[in-house]
Formats: sequence, structure tokens, C-alpha cells
Amino acid sequence: MSTSTPTLSHLDEAGQVRMVDVIAKTDTERVAVAAASVRMNAVAYGLLTQPGQGKGEVLNTARVAAILAAKRCADMIPLCHSLPLAFVGVEFALDDAQHRIDILATCRTSYKTGVEMEAMMACSVAALTIYDMCKAADKGIVIEQVRLKYKAGGKSGEWRND
Repeated sequence: MSTSTPTLSHLDEAGQVRMVDVIAKTDTERVAVAAASVRMNAVAYGLLTQPGQGKGEVLNTARVAAILAAKRCADMIPLCHSLPLAFVGVEFALDDAQHRIDILATCRTSYKTGVEMEAMMACSVAALTIYDMCKAADKGIVIEQVRLKYKAGGKSGEWRND
């Protein structure tokens, strides 16, 4: 773990934005896990989870959207590096009591820079896709708690957000 003083790596000495130069870094296995939650009213949640209704279609569409978003992260986040993703996995957990869908995205690569942004992008776009497909039943859907849960690899090693 690095003991140096934290800095904003995307700013140069003059405070101007820059893309971090990773040419001297070694390719290493890296993983990141991110999470997000989507809360909706009972009616929308009921429609989503009703047997024979939309759960499979909504969540599978959100999964595919999340994978595509992770693969295109550098197109949306200006200073993100394009990187080869070895894996993107997206899981959903339903909380019937809270009318909530919890999203967990895992991204892996063997490259010079981490995949935290890709994992958080996957969660964000999965959540937005769920919103889009359920908004007819609830315009007040809340997307919350988009966060990094875990990362490993590179010189900073392992980090957990417990």
C-alpha cells in the first residue's frame, strides 16, 4: 500500500487536466466490484417482479446494457483509458420489503490501469436501464449508493469498502 500523500492524478503541476501516462506501468491482473441500488414504488416493483411479467426482460436488458457500458467507459469519461476487459459480470438481488433492486458489477482485466470506472459505469447504466423500463409505472424511481466495493491489483494493492 502506498504511504505517499494523495494527489489528484488527473491534474498536472499547474492544475490543468491531463490523462495519466501509464506507459511505464506493468500489466497486472486487476479486478473491481461496484454496487448500486434502484428503489421504486410498490406498484412498479410488483409489475417488475410479477411472475410471467418483466423481471427477466428488464434485468437481462439491464445486464446487457451494463456490459456494453463497461466496454465503452472511455467514450464517456474523458480521461479514462481504453482498456481490454477480460470479464464483466452483473448480478441483481431483489429486496421485496424495500422494493429495491441491488446491482453488483465485477470487471476484470490484465492491464496497466484499474477497472473501477468500468465497474461503476456498469452499475450506473444498469440502474438507468431499469429506470427507463419501469418509469411508466413510477417516475420517482431512485438510483442510489453507486459505489466502489472492492478493487485489487496494481501497486496500490487491495482495497475494500466495508
